[in-house]
This record gives sequence, structure tokens and C-alpha cells, in this order.
Amino acid sequence: MLLLSCRHFGKIFIVSPGKTNIHSPPNFKLMASTSSSTTVMASSSSSDKACSYDVFLSFRGEDTRNSFTDHLYHKLVQAGISTFRDDEEINRGEELKPEIEKAIKASRSSIVVLSNNYATSTWCLDELVLILQQRRECGHIVVPVFYHVKPTNVRNHKQKFAIKVKTASRWTDHNVNMWKMALTQVADLTGLELTGPETSFLKEIVDIIYTKLDRRDVHLPLNITGMTTRYKEIISWLDEYNLEILAIYGMGGSGKTTLAKYIYDSNHKTFEYVSFVEDIGSRCKGPHDLLKLQEQLLKDILGGKKRKIPSVSRGTCMIEEALQTKRSLIVLDDIVDHKQLVALLGTGKINAQSKIIITTREKNTDTWFDYSYWRCQKYEMRLLNDDESQELLSRHAFGSKIPMAGFEELVLEAVQYCEGNPLALEVLGSSLFKNNTISHWRSQLNLLEKDIDSRLHGVLVRSYMSLPYNSEKELFLHIACFFIGKDMEYVVKILEPDYSATSGIKTLIDRCLLSVSPNKKLMMHRLLQDMGKNIVRQESIKSPAKRSRVWLSIDTYKILSKGKGSKTVEGLALDMQVLLEENIAAFKAWELKTDSLRNMDRLKLLQLNFVQLNGSYENISEDLRWLCWLGFHLRTIPSDLYMGNMVAIDMSYSNLQVFEPPMVVLQSLQILNLKDSHNLFEIRNIFKMPRLETLILWNCYKLHIVCKTIEGLGSLATLNMTGCKNLFNMLGASTSGGVVTKQPTFYFPLSLHRLFLKDCNLECTDSFSSSFKIQPYLQYLNLGNNLFESIPCYNHLRVLDLSFCSRLKCLVCLPRTLAELYIYYCVLLERITFESHRFTLQEFGYEGCNSLYEIEGFIKLVLIANLNENDLGHMKWLREYKNHQVCLVGEDELTLGRSSQIQMLFEFGMMSTSLPDIKDPNITPTYISESNSLSFDVPSCPINKTLKGINVTFKYAVSGDDWVWFCKVSTSNGVVDMMYNPKVFGKPESGKVCIWLSYWPIGNVLHMGDTVSVSIIVMSGLEVHECGVSLVYCDHETLENNLGWAEIVGVDLTEFELSTGAYYLCRRDFFSLMEVGRLTPDWFRILVGDTIDYTEVRGWRKTGRPKQVTDPSFTELKAIRCIMDGPELVSLLCNIATLYLLLTQIR
Repeated sequence: MLLLSCRHFGKIFIVSPGKTNIHSPPNFKLMASTSSSTTVMASSSSSDKACSYDVFLSFRGEDTRNSFTDHLYHKLVQAGISTFRDDEEINRGEELKPEIEKAIKASRSSIVVLSNNYATSTWCLDELVLILQQRRECGHIVVPVFYHVKPTNVRNHKQKFAIKVKTASRWTDHNVNMWKMALTQVADLTGLELTGPETSFLKEIVDIIYTKLDRRDVHLPLNITGMTTRYKEIISWLDEYNLEILAIYGMGGSGKTTLAKYIYDSNHKTFEYVSFVEDIGSRCKGPHDLLKLQEQLLKDILGGKKRKIPSVSRGTCMIEEALQTKRSLIVLDDIVDHKQLVALLGTGKINAQSKIIITTREKNTDTWFDYSYWRCQKYEMRLLNDDESQELLSRHAFGSKIPMAGFEELVLEAVQYCEGNPLALEVLGSSLFKNNTISHWRSQLNLLEKDIDSRLHGVLVRSYMSLPYNSEKELFLHIACFFIGKDMEYVVKILEPDYSATSGIKTLIDRCLLSVSPNKKLMMHRLLQDMGKNIVRQESIKSPAKRSRVWLSIDTYKILSKGKGSKTVEGLALDMQVLLEENIAAFKAWELKTDSLRNMDRLKLLQLNFVQLNGSYENISEDLRWLCWLGFHLRTIPSDLYMGNMVAIDMSYSNLQVFEPPMVVLQSLQILNLKDSHNLFEIRNIFKMPRLETLILWNCYKLHIVCKTIEGLGSLATLNMTGCKNLFNMLGASTSGGVVTKQPTFYFPLSLHRLFLKDCNLECTDSFSSSFKIQPYLQYLNLGNNLFESIPCYNHLRVLDLSFCSRLKCLVCLPRTLAELYIYYCVLLERITFESHRFTLQEFGYEGCNSLYEIEGFIKLVLIANLNENDLGHMKWLREYKNHQVCLVGEDELTLGRSSQIQMLFEFGMMSTSLPDIKDPNITPTYISESNSLSFDVPSCPINKTLKGINVTFKYAVSGDDWVWFCKVSTSNGVVDMMYNPKVFGKPESGKVCIWLSYWPIGNVLHMGDTVSVSIIVMSGLEVHECGVSLVYCDHETLENNLGWAEIVGVDLTEFELSTGAYYLCRRDFFSLMEVGRLTPDWFRILVGDTIDYTEVRGWRKTGRPKQVTDPSFTELKAIRCIMDGPELVSLLCNIATLYLLLTQIR
């Protein structure tokens, strides 16, 4: 509100209100929540609640009361601006001072009319000080008006503004300095100077103040849920200097605009100029629409001054100029393409203190901000979790944070349908609000299976309609109806010929219409699927046969059973198991005829699960690209089935006995999947599929014969023969004349990139080795659950899986190209070495390898009983305790199922072991402390002795299940600064203690007089009783002869070096404990101090600091297990591993 007042006498006592944190959202009431989310109720800020006026106007009564100020007052009132004027609002006889002070604080803004005699009044000057203080602390808007005075005179205290100390009580040195500062500050603000007719000048003032008051308000819906947590995730952006732009992207209805409004409303008072340009996508329809948006934006960032813009290009230049100097907060909502952004911001430099938020449905916006002056942070709009979704739905449906009693299950169903989309939850909740009966809810939820709310459809369909090509729209509809959850590469191969799927899928991902899971599956939000299906449904509401795609099994069954197929159908899906699960006895799979497909000339995609079609196949569409017929009922492929244009054939679970292509050549076929065809005996004439890239024969355990022409398939990249035990036991056979005869082993084609031979009972025989020949392109090899004791070396491999090879004893000279190795439950495996003699694996799974004692370049964990004196060096006395037992803990993959006899760990060039609380002079330290730390000065060496290193020991007890500790050693000469967490260590029995003994071979860098500091830093689970250090010497002549494996100092630790120069020698992941609240976030600070943050070591692997993966094949191969096996099989393998461990323990 605007406040006018006149000052003639008296003084104002100024009280400073509390300082406001600019990042705390002032315009929202935070409601406590039963979930992890916070519900925000839109309301006015605390300062706005107390506002009785729009603006406060400060002026000198004798100069302007009955002239300029009076005219301004009436103009403001006419404009609908609530205006205070002292002679009208303050009742005569009341004390003036508290009323004026209260009025200033109860106003949203002030107009300061600086006239000739303004500075001669202490009343006006005190008033000005309070106004400026309100501006600093409460976002109070101030507009100075220079009425027949020059701003420079006000700023520099000249003429009537040259105030000085006087003998009068108010003109003290302190007050004069304070008033001068206030005059300078108000003169530096953007204001208005009277230069022409007063009538136009008054209109300009009213326009500006109207804009400044109105521009800062944005409407927020009442029941906002989850915005606080998302706001906190990006709050740091507001403090980043030279990071001007925040791009919030996500699907329609995900809350992008609401979050932008939330940020805007929480921070607009800290910016001099703000602008919120809403709904740009739908407002930019005609050629002049951008011009109107430019005018709005320019007016906002110029403080309400309206400028006429002759053209869009000129408007861009004008905005660029303004953005360079104005500290602004700008929101550009719903940017559809790059051209809109350039038109509204230009490409020039932006004030480093400005902040610009854009919302968009485009994910790939990197090129939008590819200008030297721009820096952008991207934020993907995170959908609501289940708790937040339930709360938001309940607020709209029941008016409370929790569901009404009896509706809990129905609310859960509704939440699952919406999948965290706030708009969907709001629309659905509001539609159910007026009729909260269980029958109504059930009816509405059933309706969702068949249709989508028009309000939701209208929002979501905009992304679909914005797709630039019809082929991309068709691609979206095909994926929505048939390919959700399918492997992306698989879908690309099928749809590429007709829809340019490679580029099309990228466009859909960029428009937030599609996503790809970590294991490369195509994913789409449920609402987007329903939107796509609704588009298809509108093609013919009452007759599915006339639509382009039919995905519901009930609709397809009716079409096929009644023979009502039409030329419009391009995709068809029928799953008889789905219909049978619905207990509809009328559905009979054997009654369907192939004649039903006769009229479907445009059919490209056919998915039939456990369907029997009887009759001739000659009339099935020749345009068919994808034939997915799970449970195919015939024993051979029909000779009249045209396969010439098929790209992918999936006949998993089929009844086939022989697979032979019915045509001369299948030029288009790239994928053939015969998984779990348990009766399949032979594959013939495979040369007829020259472009075949993927062949899956998984669990075809009766397969005996594969045509030897397979070795000539030059495009075959993926071959899965998992479980084909008879194929390799027979080594080839022939059924000519009904007689089974031996024939030469077939060779694998040289084109293979990925080969699966799991569960094939393979042994490393000469015939097996020769069947591989040289595989120059092979990168992924799965030989799991076979009978090898060792395997030949295969060059070029990136991924090797040997899990459950129970006879495997050693892996020698693994190739330097290997990035992933999986050896789960290879129970006899003892040793692994590498061609490079370095451990460089990026992924390594070795749980259940109870006999494994050495992984070259990684660790060596050996029973003391199996080490000779040369291995133990100066610790050879430990052999006396070889039969003592200590339970090992730390790395479960190493410790579970392992012997409890005392073992030595060799790691990072050091050696360590854990002992019971023995009394032996060899373990008694030279320097000892009853605390967890000590320091000492290195003495001079004894005659004829050389310092090799130090032994560090400490006694400890344990508590709880999480043990996080480090041994830290540093020297005053700065050469040694190491913190070490061993891979495994001993766990004492309850009420007892253990001794950890370690050897650090650092003697060559220690010199007499150096101070060595040793500390045991415990974050969780250990109680240190004492620690100690001994110096380790050896004779000059025996130094070289007695060096053991772990006593070689030259271990390369550069990958474990922190930015401070210290070495973080740890291969355990403590972040998993921190993320579940079992370890405090300050654990790393306890270890290294405040110099660096724990995020520096987040993501470190077993090899230390993660390396940049430059080979694109690595990221593709990482997901191979899930792509080929499916996530459910990976989960099954984990369960099998657990079961195996339990059975081992029982035995």
C-alpha cells in the first residue's frame, strides 16, 4: 500500500526489526507433515499481513502539501492504490510520532518527494532513515521523486541539502552523518526527476508504483506439497556468482511452474527488478505474440517504464542492454524452443548478480546456453514420492493430510496411477472431493483404466503436439502402446526402418516424453502412456478395429474371433494368459483363425502371447517388422509365412522342434529369440539370415545341432547359448537318415561382441579352446557355472563373468582391457593375476570366494600358517600363534565363510593382522600411549642398522555392528601423510580386546629428528585402550635378502591422493552407512579436518579416484546382464548366492 505523510515537527524513534533470511520463503506458511514432505499453504508474508497501505510517501508539507503532493494523492487513489495522508488518516489530538512510525512499517512501499526544503526538516530526515531501513530489512519498495531538485545535489549534499551540525538538540554530529548517508543512498536509487509537464509526470509515477506493487505477486495453489524439499536441493544456485540461469525441466504437470513460483516468491524482495512471464508456450501462437512478451519483460526490468518496441529483433537488443546493468530476478515459464529464449534474453552478457529461471519440457537444453557469457544449472523436476503423493491427494479429496478412514487402499491405488505427478493428484483428488463414497471412488478408478481426464490430457498432449515430425508422433504412439519396458536397442532395430527411431527416441527423451532406465529399458510415465493411448482411442471411439493400434487383449480377441480386422491397423497385441487370468471362460485360444488377419495390409507390429492361429499364413501382412509370438504352437515355421521384411522374431517358449527360415533369404532379420524353446533340436540353414545380429537360444537344452554356417554370419554380435548343454556335449551331430553321427565342432563367427555360454557344462578342452579361434571383437564373455579349472587368455575382453564355476582354481594374466570381473561363489578360486600386474577393474564381484587369497595389485589375505619366514620378514615370530583364532570383519565379500585362524593382510604395500590379547615381547611397543594418539622423534640408527619402517599397534574393543576407523600416520617433514582403513580386521569376543598389528615400510623417508605422529581415529564402533609404535631395523647386509612381498616401498598410490596431498588408503564404502543414518556426515571432517569436504572421495572405487571412461563400449556393456538376463534374473542370482552360502554353512 502507498502511504503519504507530512512532517512539520517532532522526531521519530527508529526501532530496527529483526533481519530476515533472504532464502526463507516469507510468503508461505509451513505446515507440519506426517510424511517427509512439508506442505506449504500459500498466504501473504508476515509483513504483508500487517500492511494497511500500499505505499508510504514522504514529503515536505510547506513545499508540496497543497500542490504536487495533493495531485499525486488523488491520482493514486483513482488508480485503486490505498494511500495514507497524515491530515486524513491521523485523528487530530493523537500523538503523531508512533502513528507515523507504525504507518511506515505497515506500508509495502514509499514515495519520497525530495523538494527544495526537504532536508531542512529533521522530521523528514528521520522518516527517510526508517524508510531505507525498511527497504534493507523487509524489502520495502522505495521510489525517489526529485521535485525541482537535482539528484546530484541530493547525493553530494549541495545547496539546501548541505546539512550541518547545529546547536539545536536534533542536529548532532551523529544524526547529521546518519542523515547524509540516507540522502546519498536515496539519491543512488533509480528514481524520477521532474523535467516536463506535471500531469504526465504524475501519470509516470503512478504507473511505476503500480507496476512495482503488482509485479511481485504470483498466485500459488493452496495445497502445495513437497516444494520445500525441492527448493532446498537448488537453493545453493541463488548464492552462486556468475551462474545466472536455472533450467527446470520435466514432464507436463510435474510442478515446474509451481517450483519456479515458489523460488520467485521466496526471493523477489531481495532483487530490485523482477519479472514473471508465464505460459510462454501457449501464448506464442501468432507473429506478434513474442513482441507482447518482450514489452512485458522490458517494462518489468526497467521499473515500470513502458517502452515501445518496433520489432522482435529490436526488442531483443533493448532487453540485452537492460540485462547487463539491472540486477533482476526473471522467470520465463514454459519455453518451448530456443528461439523464444533468444528473443526474450538475447545472447549477451547478463548482470552477474541477476538470476533467471526457465521452465521447459525440453531435457536437452545444453545448446540453448552455449554462449560465452552464460552459465546454467539444470534441475530435473523430481516427482512426488508416495508419502507426498498421498498427502497431496488427501488434501484435495478430503481436505486433510491423511485419507479418510476406509479409503486407505483406494488412495493407494490412485497414488500408484498418478506416479507422483502433482497435477494428476490435484485433478483426481478434486474430482473425488464432492462425492466421498467408496462406490464412487471405485467407479472413478475403474474409469481411469479406460480413459484419461480431459484436463490432464490437455496439459500432457502439448508435448506430443510440439513434436516437429509426424514420424516422431507415430513413434511415440507405438512405444506407448507396445514397447514400454523393452530394451532400447531392440526397439530401435525394429522401428528404425519406418520411423528413424535412433533420432526419434532421442527427441522423445529430450521432450520428457520418454526415459531410459539404467539397464537401457524404455520407460514412460503412466499418464503419458494413457495420453498416447487416448490419442489412438479417439481415432475410433466405438470400434477398436478401425484404430491404428490395438493393445488391449480383450479388444484384439474380439477382432480376431469375429474377423473384423481393417486396413487401418498397424499394431496388434493379444495375450491369452491375461484373459485367462481374468477367469473369462469364453476365451478359447484354439478358435482363432489366420483369416482374421487377411485385411490388415498395414500391420507392422504383431504380438501374440500363447495364441493358436489355425489356417493359412499366406495372407499375413508382408509389411510385418516385428513378430513376437511367445508360446508359438507349431513344430516348424509355416512355409507360407512371409518373413522378408521382419526385423525381429521372438518365439520364446515355443513348441518348435526345428527352426528353418521358410524363404530363400531373410535380408531384414536382425534379431531371433528362441529362448526356452525346450523341444528345439536343430537350427537349419542359418546362412539365410545374413544380417542377423542377435541370436538367443537360452535354455534350449534339447538343442543338439546348429548349422555350421553360423560361423559365416558376419553381422552376428550377440549370441546367447546359456543352458545349451547338449549342444556342446554332442560337439555336433546330424539327423540325416535318422542316424545321429558325430560331425566337426562348429566355430563361432569372428564378429561376436557378446557371448553367453553359461550353464553349458563346458571344460577347458582343446576342442573348446579351438572353437573360439581368435575373437578379435569379443568384449563380453559369460562362462558362468561351468566346469573349468582354468581358462585360456582372451584378449580384448571388457567384461568376464565366471560366477559359480565351482572347479575354477586360478585366473592368470587377465587382459589389461578387462573392466569388469564377476567371480561370485567360485569356491576353489585362490589367485588372480593381471597382464599389467595392476588392479584396474572398475567393477569387481567376488562374494563367496572363500579360498581366494590373492588379487594382484589389490589385496593378499593369507593364513599365517601358509606364510614362510621370508614372507613375514621381521614378523616371523607370528608363526608361533598361527593356530590362534580371531573372527574377521570389514569387507563381507572377503570375510563371510572364511577361516578364523590368524591371517595376514597385504594391502597398499603394508601388512597387518589382528591378534587376541597375547603377551609377547615382540609386540611390546617402544612408544606407548593410553590414549588413541602419540608422537615421537626419530632417534639415530644403531650402528650397522637401517631403519625399514614402523610397527603400529593398538588394543581395542568393539560395540555395535558398524566399525569405522582409520590409522593415521604423518611426519613433520611432510613426506608421510597417510590415513589407512584395512579391508578386514579382527573382531574380539564380547568383553575381550584384540590387538591390531601393522607394518608401514616408510623407513627410507624417515630421518633422525623427524617427528612422527600416529593416531587411531574412530568414527563408530571401536573403543581404543592404548596405541603404540616400534621402529623396525635390519642389518645392512640382510636388507635386500629379507624384503618380503609387502615390504617393497615402491607401491603406486597416486590414485588415492587427496587434493591436500594426503593419501586416503581406503577401499570400503562408508557413504552407504551415511546415507541410511548409521554414520554422521561429519565423519570425513573428523578424519581430515575442515580443509576439504567428504564429497571429494564420494564415488571412489577399489582403484581410488574414478577415471573418466573414454571407451563408449564400457557403458554399453555394464548393463548387459540386465539386458540379456532381465532384472528379475539378476535378483534371482543374488538369492541363489545367499542360499548357496547358507547350504555351505549347514554342511
